[in-house]
Amino acid sequence: MTILLKNGKLIDYKSKTDDYFDIFIENGIVKEISKEINKTADEIIDCTDLFIIPGMIDMHCHLREPGFEHKETIETGMKSAVKGGFTTICPMPNTNPTCDSVFILQKILNEAKRVGVCNVLPYASVTFGEKGEELTDFEALKKAGAIAFSDDGMPVVRAKIMRDALIKANSLGTFVASHCEEKELGKGAINAGEIAEKLNVPGVLSETETLMAAREVELAEINNIHSHVCHISAKETARLIRDAKKRGVNVTCETCPHYYSFTEEEVLNSGTNAKMNPPLRKKEDVEEIIKALQDGTIDCLITDHAPHTKEEKEVELEKAPNGIIGFETSLAATVTNLVDKGYISYLDMVKLTSYNAAKILGIDKGYIEEGSIADITIFNPNEEYIYKKEDIVSKSKNTPFIGKKLKGRVYYTIVNGNVVYKR
Repeated sequence: MTILLKNGKLIDYKSKTDDYFDIFIENGIVKEISKEINKTADEIIDCTDLFIIPGMIDMHCHLREPGFEHKETIETGMKSAVKGGFTTICPMPNTNPTCDSVFILQKILNEAKRVGVCNVLPYASVTFGEKGEELTDFEALKKAGAIAFSDDGMPVVRAKIMRDALIKANSLGTFVASHCEEKELGKGAINAGEIAEKLNVPGVLSETETLMAAREVELAEINNIHSHVCHISAKETARLIRDAKKRGVNVTCETCPHYYSFTEEEVLNSGTNAKMNPPLRKKEDVEEIIKALQDGTIDCLITDHAPHTKEEKEVELEKAPNGIIGFETSLAATVTNLVDKGYISYLDMVKLTSYNAAKILGIDKGYIEEGSIADITIFNPNEEYIYKKEDIVSKSKNTPFIGKKLKGRVYYTIVNGNVVYKR
């Protein structure tokens, strides 16, 4: 199978490329990158007015299967992901049963292989049942295909358990992604402040996130190991991690498009479809998250794609589950709210959406050069549109981006040299 990409603008962070090139792909590999290629190919794609970037990597999402197939399945999630330009996704283990055994991990991997539209690299849980009491068999799970470990959705409350997990994961050449939430301070529906008071619902304090993140930073620093902090949202957390990195601490972190696209006020517009954990925060938090993206404090962008049904979300704010879908809006939200506003460049965007995630995950992806695997996202950076519910591929539709004007639309997603999505 051969594909020829013509007249596209190649944006690659590794080589710092930002120019127009043709790209020839053969048997899943980028064979040639040149100003003009006139070879015959099985498929020729005219990329005039389109940007070509390394396939986007989402190192934190939820596919819900097994156990919650009414929200999403591995198949519907994968198809949603490639529509959004993702070529590699890493589902979290908070399924039912939890992905805490080789048996469940292999079931997920087998189903992903059957669907076959993108790369799926699952997390296994840190503790059995995500109960925070006993470590899973890290060695067996890593050998069976777990990319890393997390109890995402639940914090590992006991410091000794987390310390042991971090040390064990590092010894195996992988890491633990920490859901940072101090549960006693985290009892609430949305961010603590004026909006919570106006709606008469309990608020989640920003210390909920920052205090637990501080623990992970200290464990990494004292033991000279790597720690990864999930979905940061609070200005204090960004400052904490910035200071730690300046000291040389091996800590990495991620954030989501909703944390630089919306403030807590979006709850007044979208209700429970703007409820997630950690919650949307204040304007000053958004500003600090953007600053942290600019200066390298935040390493990568993830979606935290978290499907819930209409019925589950159409309840009182306090009773509604946390989480929103994100595969199909991530690129456009980043173009619209970061690149188009001048906060970051397209090279920065590629670093945040693929290059850095690949480095953290330890996979040979996140760049386009001769000899590299042909995982590629092609998009129109200038196309504007209203995001509509009826266009969503995901099984669930819980997102505050519905009805919003976005800029940037994926046209093609190529995985291992195969076109898996075409607009």
